[in-house]
Amino acid sequence: MDMPDTAAPASPTTAQTVRLGTRDQAQPSSLLDGITLPSDLRRLSPRQLPRLAAELRQAMIQSVSRTGGHLGSGLGVVELTVALHYVFDTPSDKLIWDVSHQCYPHKMLTGRRAWMARLRQSGGPAGFTSRQESDYDPFGAAHSSTAISAALGFATARDLGQENHHVVAIVGDGAASGGMAFEGLNNLGAQRRRVIVILNDNNMSIAPPSGALVAHLGALRAQMPERDARRAAMATTPLPSFAETPTLFDQLGITYCGPFDGHDVGELIDVLSAARDRPDGGPVLIHVATEKGHGYAPAAMAKDCFHGVARFDVASGRQEKSPASAPSYTQVFSDALIGAAARDPAIAAVTAAMPSGTGLDRFGDRFPERCFDVGIAEQHAVTFAAGLACGGMKPFVAIYSTFLQRGYDQIVHDVAIQRLPVRFAIDRAGLVGADGVTHQGAFDVSYLGCLPGFVLMAPADESELARMVATAAAIDDRPSAFRYPRGNGTGILIPSLATPLEIGRGRIVREGADVAILSYGTTLGRALAAADMLSRIGITATVADARFAKPVDARLVAMLAREHRLLFTLEEAAVGGFATQVFDALGNDDHRGVDTARVVALHLPDRFIEHGNQSEQEAWAGLDARALAHRIAVAMGSSGSRELLAAE
Repeated sequence: MDMPDTAAPASPTTAQTVRLGTRDQAQPSSLLDGITLPSDLRRLSPRQLPRLAAELRQAMIQSVSRTGGHLGSGLGVVELTVALHYVFDTPSDKLIWDVSHQCYPHKMLTGRRAWMARLRQSGGPAGFTSRQESDYDPFGAAHSSTAISAALGFATARDLGQENHHVVAIVGDGAASGGMAFEGLNNLGAQRRRVIVILNDNNMSIAPPSGALVAHLGALRAQMPERDARRAAMATTPLPSFAETPTLFDQLGITYCGPFDGHDVGELIDVLSAARDRPDGGPVLIHVATEKGHGYAPAAMAKDCFHGVARFDVASGRQEKSPASAPSYTQVFSDALIGAAARDPAIAAVTAAMPSGTGLDRFGDRFPERCFDVGIAEQHAVTFAAGLACGGMKPFVAIYSTFLQRGYDQIVHDVAIQRLPVRFAIDRAGLVGADGVTHQGAFDVSYLGCLPGFVLMAPADESELARMVATAAAIDDRPSAFRYPRGNGTGILIPSLATPLEIGRGRIVREGADVAILSYGTTLGRALAAADMLSRIGITATVADARFAKPVDARLVAMLAREHRLLFTLEEAAVGGFATQVFDALGNDDHRGVDTARVVALHLPDRFIEHGNQSEQEAWAGLDARALAHRIAVAMGSSGSRELLAAE
């Protein structure tokens, strides 16, 4: 099943743009309405830019209030975004946004303002920068701490090609704490390439940042003088440093200047112009102090500064969230882990800058001495947990599937090879909806399933998740992982005291005679729905819950394959995952008589799935109940497959 074309609708053409002939001409009542591209912005006078920034901030608030998305980070860089596009000749000059969830003002100034009405929806712009979307997005992002390395690559290619454009990396203080950011700074300082790094310091990541760098940046912020003193210093030294002693960045060979007021457009223009025109070249880091959620009181006062929001009422900031009929899988995991930790003082929890997203904020409230937010440092999180395991603790590492990829070598080298009992709670597994291609949790089953000794689990519902937390806690001789999706559960009763599962044993949920569906994880509900549809055209299906991908229940697999015309494996994961484990099980000596040609793998297609809602993505992947029933009916040679589609 092909995914529908999600190509962007055409941006407004140059002919449609309200152009401004000179900086002194009369302007429309809204400056923002006169701007389609940064070339329009650069026709304004500097004194008009604060007004433009105010209009841009209000337009962004109104837009995100109707779509939801990342708000607080973008509000904090409105003035910086205006100044960057005013000073630099984009897209010839390259702006590289780290993470890029703060890029909404940038998108609105680069031909995508009207398109933002479909932000993070099918056919609309992504919530992050994307090379496929615009020439003004020279580098795609969504994961943290990549911008400095990418910028150095751009600058090196520029220099080797004897070109002369500017390269600017915009990095938040949270992202600057990531190991890859330090690697980039280290190499940048050694190469001495002409790169401008903007350190956007709002003292906030998704959660308050952690780590020693926070204290260093806080001390630098505390040394920022008042505006008049800054202006006086800039009159004699265009790029002054207000630090009392050489900073970490200076020691790395990168000229540090600042801090400056990140909400003063005039000051930012002067500083950026001076950095652009530096005669000596070499790398420079400009430290700007900003406020996440700036200019919108509900965001500025919220605990998370409206990092990510649903649709909301602009006047009150109240978000439109439908009451949940069941707890989220994240909450179920958190509750189960808290209960287990209350009974076992050896249980500890580790997260990489995502305490609220993983539910570990609640664990930390209950057991602060056993909860560790290590910052944006997945590699460190994994090896730190390995050390905890060596010391007799029972660490649970809670990280989104897409971010766990960043710690893969540590999983192999520091955990798996040593058979350490580190437990990985893999949140946001499978299709994640609006965050799209960069955040899909598609690969964890594949990249963990190939590692010897790992136990891999996936719950079909909330009760099973609670039991898998108990199972992981009981495994003390090897690493284990359990994956669970974004969103709410089924509403099933969760036992107050969950009991561990028998390792490597699945279960039959429904019996039929014609075909078998072996589901791994929460796709079980869709398997049962597909079975209902198939029964209407005379095909009866056995539906089983694998529970484990590794070790897979080989006896159950062989029985299902032998006793049915076809066996379908079902997973919301990439090729090379659960189905591979099933085929391997059927190939061992005990089950060589089973015809693997009768086994059909149903998994995510071999392509990256773009943003949309989760139901759309399931349909694009051919993994919603209707598509499953149709695919199974066709494979069975049923003449009722068309009837099935027509009925639906």
